[in-house]
Amino acid sequence: MNRCGWVNQDPLYISYHDEEWGVPVHDDRLLFEYLNLEGAQAGLSWYTILKKRENYRAAFDNFEPEKIIRYDEEKVEELLHNEGIVRNKLKINAVMTNAKAFLKVVEEFGSFNKYIWSFVGGQPIQNHFKELKDVPATTEISDKLSKDLKKRGFKFVGSTICYAFMQATGMVNDHIMTCDCYKTAYNEVK
Repeated sequence: MNRCGWVNQDPLYISYHDEEWGVPVHDDRLLFEYLNLEGAQAGLSWYTILKKRENYRAAFDNFEPEKIIRYDEEKVEELLHNEGIVRNKLKINAVMTNAKAFLKVVEEFGSFNKYIWSFVGGQPIQNHFKELKDVPATTEISDKLSKDLKKRGFKFVGSTICYAFMQATGMVNDHIMTCDCYKTAYNEVK
């Protein structure tokens, strides 16, 4: 199978690329998870976070914002000692801050899905990159998204993180044209 050049030979990474990356996500909880995992990746590789994803889900109550907003200092200390996640206090606190901001967005727009997908007009952007080097790290849309998320109180949502989020959640199709997933990414929706 032809894949994007960033995929290593680990079955976990292959599965992520083939079955998840670039598939449009419309589930609010899953969107919240992706946003926070992309933030956790800052300064690290996505592969590092992917290997820890199940630990993150367990540590952060499956990324249910209603539970996360009730975390206290004792929970933060517990998370700081959890070897299964990235033990960075700023990143841990960001998940709690993001949960509050997320719920405000849901209250205002009816769903996070409706809010986040409005940045691409409700439809995935179909890119046509021939080589991995052509794929940008940021775009005007990721710049706008980052600015708006920050204005709403979200943390670890710089433009590069936002663009990686957009790629992961299928808001943009950045599979290169020779990748077998290029044509199939939008046939699935989560």
